[in-house]
Amino acid sequence: MIDSTTLDQIIAIHQAARPTVIEYAGAGSQALWWLHSVAGSSRTILEATDRYSRNSMVDLLKQQPAQFVSQATAVAMAHAGYRRAMDLSNNAAVVALACTATIATDRVKFGNHGCWVTTRDQHHIISYGLTLSKGVRDRSGEEAVISTLLVQALAYAVGVIPAVILDLRPDERIEIITTPCHDVLGDLVRGATPIVEYQSATNDFVTKTISNATILSGSFNPIHNGHRELLATAMRMSGQVGYCELSVINADKPALLYSVISQRASLFTASPALILTRAPRFIDKAALMPGSTFVLGYDTVVRLLNPKYYPDGDVSGSLAQIAQHDCRFIVAGRITDDGVFHSFDAQIVPSEWRHLFTAIDEQTFRNDVSSTAIRSM
Repeated sequence: MIDSTTLDQIIAIHQAARPTVIEYAGAGSQALWWLHSVAGSSRTILEATDRYSRNSMVDLLKQQPAQFVSQATAVAMAHAGYRRAMDLSNNAAVVALACTATIATDRVKFGNHGCWVTTRDQHHIISYGLTLSKGVRDRSGEEAVISTLLVQALAYAVGVIPAVILDLRPDERIEIITTPCHDVLGDLVRGATPIVEYQSATNDFVTKTISNATILSGSFNPIHNGHRELLATAMRMSGQVGYCELSVINADKPALLYSVISQRASLFTASPALILTRAPRFIDKAALMPGSTFVLGYDTVVRLLNPKYYPDGDVSGSLAQIAQHDCRFIVAGRITDDGVFHSFDAQIVPSEWRHLFTAIDEQTFRNDVSSTAIRSM
């Protein structure tokens, strides 16, 4: 049975309609039952997972936490839940709710009973550390207190209560830690910002303005030495600073999921720098990054000159727009699907735009490694 205060809070949560992913371990299942027992839970719950086994937690976090019941683990769970929520909803209002707890069981436990609960949204990470009096409540009683905390933490995160207030004993305590954050990658995915740069030192993203740069575009699944060597060669030719560029939307494929983008970016642990855009075509990239030099392989040039990728099939008109933004191309040879290495021949380009293209000869650069081959190993 749900008490009237919790019931009112859950009704308000569902009315707020904030898509939520819940990750919990050790306790919290009653909170999920309460949320589902009130009509309207489909507006709130995207997904909920009980990370009860060690392997399930490791699968979520991609590593074993130093301590399973800790603020750091709850925050990591909330980050993972937020990425999952963005995959499922791509909505600026998504919330992640995480709980890792230790409560009474059928064996002796050393240490305190309690939990860490964390919420994560686009702007804040809020953690609640609850320490319970050991031996005062049975398992169901401790579960009820922790589930009440989960409901209140979610209610506060979605703005329907002014504070989290629990009915605790004098010797019990709750610690609340609020950390501001801003989901810059989410801004890009939703189209609110045009370019972001990945910061490998902090595993985060910052907004960026780019011009007069050498840009190697690709899917980087994964990045490899062929990419690095090609960009370095092109940078020596152009004299510009260089970036790898990953467009989160693609002319041929579905948009990348938030979690996929995060995973691809995490592979850039050193130079070159990675920028992310919503510019799938080179006419889009040129408008976004004027004065830049785009580095292509032979196969990409063939697609660049394919009329199907342009409004009304107007290749020359699109190349004219690229030229108006003072952009140009450096092209390397590549082995294509027929197993033959093809060097760039400017004759395939309309004559009035051949000056925009510079070839890298095979002696200067050739690297036949491919991301596809690496993935198949």
